Amino acid sequence: MILLFITMNVVPEKQKEMTQTLLSMIEPTAREKGCLSYDVFCDMEDKNVLSLLEAWENREYLDHHLRSGRFGVLLGTKSLLNEPLKIQIHTVSHSEEMAAIRAVRDNKI
Repeated sequence: MILLFITMNVVPEKQKEMTQTLLSMIEPTAREKGCLSYDVFCDMEDKNVLSLLEAWENREYLDHHLRSGRFGVLLGTKSLLNEPLKIQIHTVSHSEEMAAIRAVRDNKI
């Protein structure tokens, strides 16, 4: 699994425009082949800091998305931001679910 994490520090007067842009991208991106999830978050302490978390099955699907016009729209939002997009890509080689937490909690001293 590949995770794409993007942080945006939005110009306060452009916050509504940026939010609308991101919201308009959720459904079509989530339908792209290989997209596991596409979520937008707002910082609880600063409403002008928005985050986008995308999960992709593999790097090929992510690369296809990165070349898409839709991702180009996101890159084109720089005039709405106080600073450049902060982008991080993480490769996840192993995942665990609730069973791992139960195992740890059941073994507490």
